[in-house]
Amino acid sequence: MQITRIRALRGPNLWTRSTAIEAVVQCEPGECDHTALPDFEDRLRARFPAIGALQPHGADQTLSLAHVLEAAALQLQAQAGCPVTFSRTQATSAPGTWQVIVEYTEEAVGRLALEQAQALVQAALQDAPFNAVDVIARLRELDEDERIGPSTGSIVDAAVARGIPIRRLTSGSLVQLGWGARARRIQAAELDVTSAVAESIAQDKDLTKRLLHAAGVPVPMGRPVANAQDAWRVAEEVGLPVVVKPQDGNQGKGVTVNISTREQLEAAYRTAQEFGDEVMVERFLPGHDFRLLVVGHQMVAAARRDPPQVLGDGEHTVRELVDIVNQDPRRGTGHGTALTRIRLDDIALARLASEGLTPESVPVQGQRVVLRNNANLSTGGSATDVTDDVHPDIAARAVEAAQTIGLHICGVDVVCETMLRPLEEQNGGIVEVNAAPGLRMHLAPSFGRPRNVGVPMVDALFAPGEDGRIPLVAVTGTNGKTTTTRLIAHLLASHGLRVGMTNTDGVYVAGRQIDSGDCSGPKSARNVLFHPEVDAAVLECARGGILREGLGFDRCQVAVVTNVGAGDHLGMNFIDTVEDVAVLKRVIVQNVAPGGWAVLNAADPLVAGMAGVCQGRVIYFAAERHHPLMATHRAQGARVVYVDGDQIVAAEGSWRQSVPLGDIPLTHGGSIAFQVENAMAAVAAAWALDLPWDTIRRGLAGFRNDSDNAPGRFNVMDCRGATVIADYGHNPDAMHALVQAVQALPGARRSVVISGAGDRRDEDIIEQTRILGAAFDEVVLYQDACQRGRADGEVLTLLRRGLEGAGRTRHVTEIQGEFAAIDHALARLAPGDLCLVLVDQVEEALAHLARRCAEAGQAPAGVAS
Repeated sequence: MQITRIRALRGPNLWTRSTAIEAVVQCEPGECDHTALPDFEDRLRARFPAIGALQPHGADQTLSLAHVLEAAALQLQAQAGCPVTFSRTQATSAPGTWQVIVEYTEEAVGRLALEQAQALVQAALQDAPFNAVDVIARLRELDEDERIGPSTGSIVDAAVARGIPIRRLTSGSLVQLGWGARARRIQAAELDVTSAVAESIAQDKDLTKRLLHAAGVPVPMGRPVANAQDAWRVAEEVGLPVVVKPQDGNQGKGVTVNISTREQLEAAYRTAQEFGDEVMVERFLPGHDFRLLVVGHQMVAAARRDPPQVLGDGEHTVRELVDIVNQDPRRGTGHGTALTRIRLDDIALARLASEGLTPESVPVQGQRVVLRNNANLSTGGSATDVTDDVHPDIAARAVEAAQTIGLHICGVDVVCETMLRPLEEQNGGIVEVNAAPGLRMHLAPSFGRPRNVGVPMVDALFAPGEDGRIPLVAVTGTNGKTTTTRLIAHLLASHGLRVGMTNTDGVYVAGRQIDSGDCSGPKSARNVLFHPEVDAAVLECARGGILREGLGFDRCQVAVVTNVGAGDHLGMNFIDTVEDVAVLKRVIVQNVAPGGWAVLNAADPLVAGMAGVCQGRVIYFAAERHHPLMATHRAQGARVVYVDGDQIVAAEGSWRQSVPLGDIPLTHGGSIAFQVENAMAAVAAAWALDLPWDTIRRGLAGFRNDSDNAPGRFNVMDCRGATVIADYGHNPDAMHALVQAVQALPGARRSVVISGAGDRRDEDIIEQTRILGAAFDEVVLYQDACQRGRADGEVLTLLRRGLEGAGRTRHVTEIQGEFAAIDHALARLAPGDLCLVLVDQVEEALAHLARRCAEAGQAPAGVAS
């Protein structure tokens, strides 16, 4: 068994809406049925008993080693605590080859699980050792390292619950919520509106205390100190006991409390210096340590924090008691778990020594042994929820402290005897104000009620009813998708929106190109949705990107499918039939939002059939208004777009709007059928987005199908009175549409310049020239700059085969090089002739055509009159 390819599907994909690892697995003939391998399953289960049942599913009647790999990769993740449930093994058209798909929550974990699943299968085959316990421990540790921590995770979960899209921007805790101009960002428990000035103030404990004191907020007296001698002097000034801590510390690091002797103070000073350059001393306030969480203008949660401690039983040593406490599954290392393991470090040993104890001491029954003076969860402390006990005056003081510093999310540390009385009545005070506070103590307190504090944080970012989404239109199909994408983007721009667009020509934001090349994949889509100046997005979704990585978004408001044809890279990546293409293209329809729309070509049965997987509503379009599906859909009161005489009509029940085809330059007065279809699809998408009809009409009238607006998409030019058409069509369906279009245009002598893409099937390349050869008087053949895996001259041979027996073709010429072929064809043109140039290097070829037309004495007309 070999894994020949691994892909991470990072968005909704052919198999599932979840993220997944897809592997291509090849098995030897003897590995296609695992039951035929002697003792294999017994050895497998001996090494990994939790693998579960190995049973055929779907159409499979036997289980290959690929199926075993699938089950192992899923169960290894599940045993490591990952919430994964989906997996699938799909036979391909290649003998002994399967596609294995396994869900993951963290990509690195999914990849490691697949790798270890393969190792497990090999170990079972070879009767070699495999330590499943160690592997699961590795996966669990990696998952804890990779996944978002609980604080950030609570905000992300609250956002997802509101339907807000999320994107993790780093491996840490920087996350974008929403898209484009409506996006907001968080980093841990900190909002994007919090200023660096406020955060800097919060890190300076002395400045924080002075500002709070000036605002009338009760704080303990103290100040920064220069050395240990100065520290003792301040301690005598404010009165013992005192607290010593770094001036810019966090998470309780380097903090020592309740210091009552000079010896303790000097030791505490040295400890604080390890965590900060400047040290401060302040009066120790007796009482409990409380953390109040403020979000905006509201105190949303409060917890009492207790220092790490153990309770004696008269039998176990302190060290053994610590080990027992650390067995709590809620305790781990770092911030990935609800609680942190207690450590017997130097600080803990010093605290024990102050009580006359060592780690080997055996505390008596009921003796409380405190292992640290500070109560931070990050050092092993525990928390008890007291939100419902907080006196209104204390809550008001906490909010006042946060606003004084300028923090939108703030952890306010209070020391007092109780939360039930105002601070002034019990000599309590606010000892610290923290930016980006940890939320674990509120989300999963050791005792008391958990508080879903992520919800008010998301509410602070997004008003009620807002989900951070911008209008998103996804467009796919075999032909016409780029023109349709550009036209929809133009209509949205006509409405005054800043549009982000991706297509096979590049990435555009507000009319400015920010990337070039084929940008119809998920990476470019994510880049558009990340851009802060995008009010609406129109994203072309080509088959390659969906296969390679899935979609670059979780769902769309409108999905447009223009058509599905047989020339769409059949035979590649196990997409072998036109039905396979349809299943792939319908992924965007499957991921329409429940309140969204699918715009589907009713005249294409494979496209029309996608309506059944749409969670939203459907708008059908077709030139023929009496098409049975169109008639039925309209009779049911649903939306349709069709051609009625010389106009495009949008109808819903008895309501209708129309746009004259003569007012849509793209269609050349309705003479170019495939452009009429593209216009109908765009009109339907704009209608789904509730654009005003005046805007739609104005946008259609203002869209010119020239080399600037739609390069390589039936760009019409004039050269010495002859008509020149440049197009990027490259499959048989496109050839049929082009032939139909050019037949509607005048042309005394018709010529075509063509090559063929080497990554197409032989029959598709042959079919292109067979179609064109019957419609043109002269054919000029050239070889693409990139042969895409073909041998030199191989594509030309296939093109010539297509021309054999073409009745109308009188003259065939082969020219080396695209530009030389264009020059040859243009030189033979006379006024009234027509030449179709099927370009390969779109941008360069169009520029070359523009220069040659200019040199001929007439600049490109843009669109023929």
